Amino acid sequence: MAAAEGLAAYRALLRAARRTFAGDRLMLTESAVEIRRRFEEHRSLAPGSDEATSALSDAREAAHFITHMIVQAQRAPSGSFVVKPEKEHAGATLEVPSEEILSKLK
Repeated sequence: MAAAEGLAAYRALLRAARRTFAGDRLMLTESAVEIRRRFEEHRSLAPGSDEATSALSDAREAAHFITHMIVQAQRAPSGSFVVKPEKEHAGATLEVPSEEILSKLK
């Protein structure tokens, strides 16, 4: 993985996780550990190789997904959870998997 591109993708993922999981120490810690682990797995890839290009693309896609598709719920005083989407989440949709799709995953 090219050092500059890899570092930029790594930092983008960490920023996305920090924004999305602000205030949730467990998720911040666990996401940082997972991000680091994934990048360490790809450390030996040759710059410009198909695998390196694919890994960088996956990292960019993951940062976008974390930023735009995940909303951290907050516990309300009543004990329920409140979800407050921000402007980054506007227009984001996720297809709910059908029973047919779920059965294929088993």
